[in-house]
Amino acid sequence: MKEILAVLGLFLIAFGGVTGLAQAEPYDLVISNGRVIDPESGLDGVRHVGIRDGSIVAISETALDGDQELDASGKVVAPGFIDIHTHSPSRLGAAIQVLDGVTTQLDLEAGAFPVTAYGDHYAGGTPLNFGASVAHFAVRAKVIEGRDTPYLFTGSLMMKAGLAFVQEASPAQIAEMKDLLRQGLDEGGLGIGVLLDYMSSAVSEAELRMIFEVAGARKVPVFVHVRRGYAGDPAGLVEVIALAEETGAPLLISHITHSAMHAVPEWLALIDAANARGARITTETLSYAAGGTSISAAVFSRDWQKIFDIDYTDVQWTATGEWLTQETWEKYRAEQPTGMVNHHYVKEGWIEAALAWPGMIVSTDVTPALDRDILANPNGAGTFSRFLGHYVRERELMSLSEGLARITLYPARWMEGVASQFARKGRVQVGADADLAVFSAGDIQETATYGDPFVPPVGLTHVVVGGRVVVDEGVIVEGRYPGQRILGQGGIAQD
Repeated sequence: MKEILAVLGLFLIAFGGVTGLAQAEPYDLVISNGRVIDPESGLDGVRHVGIRDGSIVAISETALDGDQELDASGKVVAPGFIDIHTHSPSRLGAAIQVLDGVTTQLDLEAGAFPVTAYGDHYAGGTPLNFGASVAHFAVRAKVIEGRDTPYLFTGSLMMKAGLAFVQEASPAQIAEMKDLLRQGLDEGGLGIGVLLDYMSSAVSEAELRMIFEVAGARKVPVFVHVRRGYAGDPAGLVEVIALAEETGAPLLISHITHSAMHAVPEWLALIDAANARGARITTETLSYAAGGTSISAAVFSRDWQKIFDIDYTDVQWTATGEWLTQETWEKYRAEQPTGMVNHHYVKEGWIEAALAWPGMIVSTDVTPALDRDILANPNGAGTFSRFLGHYVRERELMSLSEGLARITLYPARWMEGVASQFARKGRVQVGADADLAVFSAGDIQETATYGDPFVPPVGLTHVVVGGRVVVDEGVIVEGRYPGQRILGQGGIAQD
């Protein structure tokens, strides 16, 4: 029924009329007088949005009656933002992300195993929808070490890397991993997440091929942090493009700006060429210009200063905002190997080059936010407001509708093949889920910074999830938890 209403809604939008069925009773919620922007249909005009039972059921040029009304005069009413790359499914993480307009929070790069381990911190409810891919790293740890590491962090501690990150797998172990990856997809994994750069020396060509074969057979995406070479070296990208083409697996390259660096245009040209040959490959960028990871990450055991073209003084100890020296670097790496750092190496021009690519998705790659007294990076609190304020409004790199597509429609379309719920997200249409962000296009801007990462943005006033207002005038509505876990359908078993 929702699909029929969506088609009817698009038809009526095209002719400027009222969408949805005649109003028989007040709507649960009406968002009135807002500039409604739907990137898919092209709608961009003042409308009234009627919501019932968690779905949009009317979009009208004339006023609607609702049990609850939200006046959006002078503001944009947009699809809620979809973050496909986050590592902060915590109470604090959800709180800071929803204030930045996020309505769906996904960890697809790292993932979880079992996938339902993602969201353990939400046992009492959450304002956000959430989900995860199948974590190759966790499957690998289970097979290589016999160790359960369901997610990157549990409680208040980051996972500590073990033998799974350095030891090559035997053919029998690769076969065992294959079975577990299939199991994870059967249990609702949203594709397969591969932290390849963190285990470059461990994952053989045979193991990587197996991952792509599983994904190709199931028609689910692989999300990969490619093996990193010296700045601009495309070898890691070429490796996964070849496997995607050979197996037919959809492929998303994580944070292309942070991997390709100055060679972003060349990397995007390689992706374009593969897509022209029939592959299905996309990528993402961040809107903040530093990388965030643990101080014991594998890349820091290589010639990281040459790889990133930085020094110790370009690295911050995330928990305090302290800029490091060689002495403090060595101290923290020895004493707190799971501690997080922000390494500042990305240039503004690289991000702008990435955003010029028509299909680019924007995401956060936020590190775990666990306690307000233990700092994280600012990506969770400011990524989307920074993108809309700085790159869309100030830099004028694209129209507002196109900018919104990068954080709503494009990620939703990418995920539709693995989870049908996404066909109802990323849109403001009759039949779509009522996940919405309301903001002032002229005011939206991030305020979170490195060293002060939890400050909410300005200009974003309301967020609606599942038809319920979870942010009201820039303040979280405590105790309102409409967020739902999103699971995949398991793909198409052909192997």
